[in-house]
Amino acid sequence: MSSLFSLTLCFVILLVSVTKGYFVAYSLGLSLVILLVTFTYQGFPFASLLKMGYISSQKAFSIITILLLIGVVTSIWMASGTIPALVYYGTQFINPQYFILSAFLLTCIISVLLGTSFGTVSTVGVALMIMAKEGNIDPHIIAGAIIAGAYFGDRCSPMSSSAHLIASLTKTNLYKNLAYLMTTAWFPFIASTIVYFFLSLGNPIQATSHNLLAEIPQIFDINFLVLCPALAVFFLCLMKIEVKVTLAISIAIALFLGIFVQNYSWLQMFQVIVFGFHLHSQTQLAEALTGGGIVSMLRVSLVVIISTFLVGIIVGTKTLASVEKLFRRISSKSGLFLSTIAVGLVSAAFGCTQTLAILMTYQLMKDKYEQEKMSHYQLAIDIENTAVVLAPLVPWNIAGLVPATVLMTDSGFIPYAVYLYLIPVFNWIGFKFVELRMQRKFE
Repeated sequence: MSSLFSLTLCFVILLVSVTKGYFVAYSLGLSLVILLVTFTYQGFPFASLLKMGYISSQKAFSIITILLLIGVVTSIWMASGTIPALVYYGTQFINPQYFILSAFLLTCIISVLLGTSFGTVSTVGVALMIMAKEGNIDPHIIAGAIIAGAYFGDRCSPMSSSAHLIASLTKTNLYKNLAYLMTTAWFPFIASTIVYFFLSLGNPIQATSHNLLAEIPQIFDINFLVLCPALAVFFLCLMKIEVKVTLAISIAIALFLGIFVQNYSWLQMFQVIVFGFHLHSQTQLAEALTGGGIVSMLRVSLVVIISTFLVGIIVGTKTLASVEKLFRRISSKSGLFLSTIAVGLVSAAFGCTQTLAILMTYQLMKDKYEQEKMSHYQLAIDIENTAVVLAPLVPWNIAGLVPATVLMTDSGFIPYAVYLYLIPVFNWIGFKFVELRMQRKFE
């Protein structure tokens, strides 16, 4: 059985898993078995395959730490009153008639400042989702707007880890990259804003959100002090403090507030950290304000470990070498960008993380860009406009899976994350336009 056939079979299994709603770790585990059997049959020592996978999976440990911290932040911000306060004050500043548009623009701004899509979603995103659920808005629509806005900053913030990774890989200047990225973002951003404007007109927040507003101060002590965990994340990110340290400090502040302001016991706060936050009362707020915790992220962490193990085997066995040869035959620049889109999407599907999608896209496309004498900056921008924004659109990739989990929704958000797929579409059209102009110039 050929390796490419096995990869195709694994991809089909993943698609079926998502379509049927099965836990994706099961299909990833089955895919791992298929590839181990395939490569062992082709002559690779079984022990070597396991070593390839293990070395690759070690890269996931830092990601898992951040995932677990995000789970804790989400739950403990609820217990400390931070998220209830964000909802309480936010409902008074956001125009209900344009809620979806406001959610997109607000998360764009916050994500640029914080430089982290996960951090944006797990803080202001959760608050917006709670407001939307209480306002009878389709959660998929608002989740799509929130996640699209969160990746606006993940793509072009000077504090974004993916932006730093791509600059490092391509040996380009980060701030020059960001300037180019803003140039290529205007048309998709304006188009997305128009889409969310019309979606807002058709989906305004209903009056039921006022019930939520009335319940919050009855259950929580709401004051500006409880916003300190959010302010800590904001200012520490501006100071470029490492994200794990930032989240840990925010958790410590929220723990203090939960015990001494909201009057939870140490045992209750420990339960919140591990199992998530739940209100033990029959209120609308209890239905909306729930989730987070370490346990909520364990399933996602398992997906990360298995997926990185898989990619280690695929890369280590040079299975994609034939794909690299295929790309060398591409002659046009628009065809090159279209190929980068395809590679970014497939890498996101098989890599299951944004980081691995970036690494695999760079690895597969760098030689072709050099062959075409394209600058390193062009490669950097093209990876940003493909792999970075396409990864969240793959239902089992943690770039979309984690935000959807945090927002208590599923892959139904994908059609509404319009900014993410307008970026590659508009940039491909731009490539075609430039190429046509060049052809006419020399005819």
